Amino acid sequence: MLPAVEDYRALARQRLTRFAFDYLDGGAEDGRTLSRNRAAYEQLIFQPRVLRDVTRVDAAVQVCGETLAMPAVVGPTGLNGLYWPRAEEVLARAAHAAGLPFAVSTASTSLLESVRAATDGALWLQLYVQQDRRIAEDMMRRARALGFSTLMLTVDTMVHGKRDHDVRNGFRMPLRLTPKLLLDLAMHPRWCARMLRQGGSPQLVNLARSAGVKAQLQAQAAAMSRQMDMSLDWAAVAWLRRHWQGPVLLKGVLSVDDARTARRLGVDGVVLSNHGGRQLESAPSPLEILPEVVDAVGTGLDVFVDGGIRRGSDIAKARALGAKAVLLGRAPLYGLAAQGPQGVADVLQMLRDEFEITLRLLGVPRAVDLDGDALSADHRARLARL
Repeated sequence: MLPAVEDYRALARQRLTRFAFDYLDGGAEDGRTLSRNRAAYEQLIFQPRVLRDVTRVDAAVQVCGETLAMPAVVGPTGLNGLYWPRAEEVLARAAHAAGLPFAVSTASTSLLESVRAATDGALWLQLYVQQDRRIAEDMMRRARALGFSTLMLTVDTMVHGKRDHDVRNGFRMPLRLTPKLLLDLAMHPRWCARMLRQGGSPQLVNLARSAGVKAQLQAQAAAMSRQMDMSLDWAAVAWLRRHWQGPVLLKGVLSVDDARTARRLGVDGVVLSNHGGRQLESAPSPLEILPEVVDAVGTGLDVFVDGGIRRGSDIAKARALGAKAVLLGRAPLYGLAAQGPQGVADVLQMLRDEFEITLRLLGVPRAVDLDGDALSADHRARLARL
């Protein structure tokens, strides 16, 4: 096991092609939102208590009717086949071995059916909605039949954010062979060999199956990018309820008013998210707005956060500010790209170990008891100054 998530990131950078690593690691435009996500965690200071019995630590929490071994969910992330063959199956098995749910993206490169066949653990579905809502309806139907428990509707991708790194690299799906790309591929023969073993470029197979499009990446990418339903509004909550009987979460909420509306309409939870800094530049960090949202919605809505989690202590900070759990996006993918299945398992174990160390050093042996008392009294002021 490497010392930290950052070490897996560094190794992933070596082993991935430039365009694949930039797609994983980069943010929108100048990357200010991406940096803001990390800065929010760095600004928070703990207030530990001493002389408390921490012989035993219980990191588990209850979320959406499920017991999580620590306050975290793995995923959702798309195009994971760029980093390792059958990536979703690998991620799901590692998540379940760690006692965590795995959220499968609409933009996954493995079928829902294949992920379910790989593991019997808890699976969640992340949903993008195209103009033809029958595609989303079919995906929900498939997920229900496979026993997926929770639906997560992403609400911040009406259009794709501008990602300068993709433009510089000429990255688009399907890949177009240019001299620059050929040089990039030639410098990463191991990555090319893995892609060839899985049959070439990863495919958006879930979208293809539910959309009924050809097994061609160009057609799949068109269905994903140019046909997003930009008319999606709050009436979509009632539509989702007609097709999904389990918990429904909205991912991409960044305002108190939207959280209040979600609670009023009977949504089970919200994920405070700026899409990992990949959509709107100069958006707030989810951690910045977490205390205000939790104060506003009380106990009537489960609140999650994502973006910038690199340490178990980051998970503790989010939980102390009122989050039910965090979503782990890039961190497990760094492990995947660096060392495959073992890398994912190591990253999740590392985060669990760090989280439990943090609980002991804070003098809070149970994750369910972690609250704002574990943070310095001026923690909100620190966030406000970002």
